[in-house]
Amino acid sequence: NVNVRLVGGHSRCAGRVEVLHRGQWGTVCDLFWDMVDAVVVCRELDCGEPVDVLGGAHFGPGSGPFETNLKLCTGSESTLRSCGSVKWALYPCDHTKDAGVICSGVRLIGNSSCSGRLEILHDQTWMSVCDAAFDQQDAEVVCRELDCGAPVQVLGAAAFDKGDTQMWTQEIQCRGNESQIHLCPTSFNKNICSHDNYEGLFCG
Repeated sequence: NVNVRLVGGHSRCAGRVEVLHRGQWGTVCDLFWDMVDAVVVCRELDCGEPVDVLGGAHFGPGSGPFETNLKLCTGSESTLRSCGSVKWALYPCDHTKDAGVICSGVRLIGNSSCSGRLEILHDQTWMSVCDAAFDQQDAEVVCRELDCGAPVQVLGAAAFDKGDTQMWTQEIQCRGNESQIHLCPTSFNKNICSHDNYEGLFCG
């Protein structure tokens, strides 16, 4: 009984935001669409946390009606439908302005959303990934999940700023064709890691 979905991305947790209204799927206008609104969508879809918010029909224009009411989420709502909204007629909404979001249990902390130190969401805590626990197949899944293309460079040994997060030390064992990193098996072989050994990644 889900009233929101993401369409057009590489996984069910990335894409154009569509809302079910009176039996018809429609899109959401990108005006003032922000991370707070995205938090609610990602939570409703059980997709981790928002990594990026995109406007301008980044995931392609939708069809059907579009929601012209601005969403006024506080971030604590369990569904997008339970957010407040306000009518706003001064902005010409059409399908070239469809809002999109990328939700994920993985993120890259660096200069852009497609390069940086790799972190994984585990029990609502972001953890840095140990470079011994990660390889090229894992990188392919991460880049695809973040809608960032393919891995260009996999960098270990603290190529980016050290975080103060806990370390994820279990080995990730993706085949490379998974749509999301949390669908990959992990082994219980724990690697000995310091903050000098976290994984960095460039996608492109």
